[in-house]
Amino acid sequence: MMNNSAEAEDMLQEVFIEAFTRLDSFRFESTIGAWLKRITINKCINELRKRKVELDYGSINPNVMVEEEQEEDDVEVALSVDRIKHAMGLLPDGYRVVFSLYMLEGYDHEEISRILNISESTSKTQLLRGKKKIIEILKAGEIQTPGKN
Repeated sequence: MMNNSAEAEDMLQEVFIEAFTRLDSFRFESTIGAWLKRITINKCINELRKRKVELDYGSINPNVMVEEEQEEDDVEVALSVDRIKHAMGLLPDGYRVVFSLYMLEGYDHEEISRILNISESTSKTQLLRGKKKIIEILKAGEIQTPGKN
């Protein structure tokens, strides 16, 4: 979500500090992992907002998503985790955050809409557009597997 390894490591430290100081607020209603995950997501989003990084959600017409889904083609691209991570780093912030929350963190669109204060249709559209953009990036060969030329 932070789009930078050093920032992600700093954020991880911040999360553990916050979790340790708020340990008394853990109510055992979920696993400790789920509680830490929630703190992590909120901390990352708050940091992005604090930096005044505008997440690019734009004005999205919910009806456009249906048209885009119908146009989506099933492209088989030789993928590696590293190439996908690099492609994710090239996504606009809005696409990347929704993509990360949905694909990597397992949140559904209702949860994402509450976390980011956006509509569910915006979340769905951002995910769809993020997936398409990643496929475009991979097909265009804009990125190489790290360490290879």
